[in-house]
Amino acid sequence: MSNRVVCREASHAGSWYSASGSQLNAQLEGWLSQAQSTIRPARAIIAPHAGYTYCGACAAHAYKQVDPSITRRVFILGPSHHVPLSRCALSPADIYRTPLYDLRIDQKVYADLWKTGLFERMSLQTDEDEHSIEMHLPYTAKAMESHKDEFSIVPVLVGALSESKEQEYGKLLSKYLADPSNLFIISSDFCHWGQRFRYTYYDESQGEIYRSIEHLDKMGMGIIEQLDPMSFTNYLKKYRNTICGRHPIGVLLNAVAELRKSGLEMNFTFLNYAQSSQCRNWQDSSVPLVKHPKRLFR
Repeated sequence: MSNRVVCREASHAGSWYSASGSQLNAQLEGWLSQAQSTIRPARAIIAPHAGYTYCGACAAHAYKQVDPSITRRVFILGPSHHVPLSRCALSPADIYRTPLYDLRIDQKVYADLWKTGLFERMSLQTDEDEHSIEMHLPYTAKAMESHKDEFSIVPVLVGALSESKEQEYGKLLSKYLADPSNLFIISSDFCHWGQRFRYTYYDESQGEIYRSIEHLDKMGMGIIEQLDPMSFTNYLKKYRNTICGRHPIGVLLNAVAELRKSGLEMNFTFLNYAQSSQCRNWQDSSVPLVKHPKRLFR
């Protein structure tokens, strides 16, 4: 048996964010300095996974709520963009590299998850092609830097889950969410609007297109704040909003619902909302319009 350590490279460094550790560190510090610590410590956050040029400042509002002094394990749930998955998948790697420092995967938790029979094993190529988890690694490293040798990560790639699967994974992960030393990061942008995304919902009563998109997103955000998975599912069925992290969000909401059965109360608050561009006419449909809301909950 090989004891070789498998490393996932920071494959999007130099394109989606800076490959320079010093430059990246300065950028993250700048964004975090502009955010307020208001709901710390967060037990879970939802933050965007676009390039940092678009969402770096927005994501800071979520990561500012992380308390590294109590966090010992960070679960990162991201949607699969490149490979079809009907379940969730675990990484073959031991180490995730970032320009700041390497992050260690918690192999004990991975082994426990693997024993359930509910998870697939993604290839290293699939892992490195995917950005939804990677975009949270530098921010995780920065938020946890004061205790960088005292925590591990649990990356989970989430497929296009059915409602019953979201419930199943939510129930499975609820015991980890119940532990205050675990932090959950849910990777999600909100509405992707335009012809390239085959989504052009427009409520003219809201004014310009970007206002309609904001209204649609904030409607969904309000439902998420209720922490009711069925209401969120019904919202998605009605409006078909192209929230690419909808399944990770669904898993989180179902985990919360499971904990509420035992009387554990939680609340969730959105701290910031931003759009990568403001879509004003139909000619903008070829340009990605992605929301970068971040939210947290305790």
